Amino acid sequence: MQQDSETIERDDAPMTAAKHLDSDRALLAESVTINRPAQELYEFWRSPENLVQVMENIVSIEPLGPDRSRWTVKAPGGNEVSWESVITKEVPGQEIYWQSAEGAEIDNSGRIEFRAAGERGTVVRAVIAYDPPGGTVGQVIAKLFQREPRIQARRDLHRFKQLMETGEITTGARNQRQREERNEDQYATEQQA
Repeated sequence: MQQDSETIERDDAPMTAAKHLDSDRALLAESVTINRPAQELYEFWRSPENLVQVMENIVSIEPLGPDRSRWTVKAPGGNEVSWESVITKEVPGQEIYWQSAEGAEIDNSGRIEFRAAGERGTVVRAVIAYDPPGGTVGQVIAKLFQREPRIQARRDLHRFKQLMETGEITTGARNQRQREERNEDQYATEQQA
């Protein structure tokens, strides 16, 4: 039996794992398992104002209606970019799809999925496609400044996990404050001597 070259060349892998992907957009997927019920995680994520707590690069999310919001995020070089985001499809308790509105500074789309993982909780998976400003060069610059969406998605999902499992997000802020206080105390002691 002879197969044509189209059948042999076809890649059945999901887009995020495909060997060949003809797309003008960068594509990323990140996931994390969170020991909470899918419905609870979905409800938290569905309220845009909650996302400011877990997404480090977010400057603000302004709700514009039940399925629209304006996102403003940090960009390399101390800049900010914004766009209007529209929820295009939703399966309550399971997934949310979005697309940036026409004319967005960063054209993007994606979905967030919440899949039950038995006793382990829920697998939360984010798949994002975006058109990096400045193309490939812009993507490299963003990566250098730790503002590249793949890096941020991974960090944001881990912060989401921390918040949902423990009620807080661990940071180095307390340690930094303690070091500063010790330095101040040391300086005050030296001044008294």
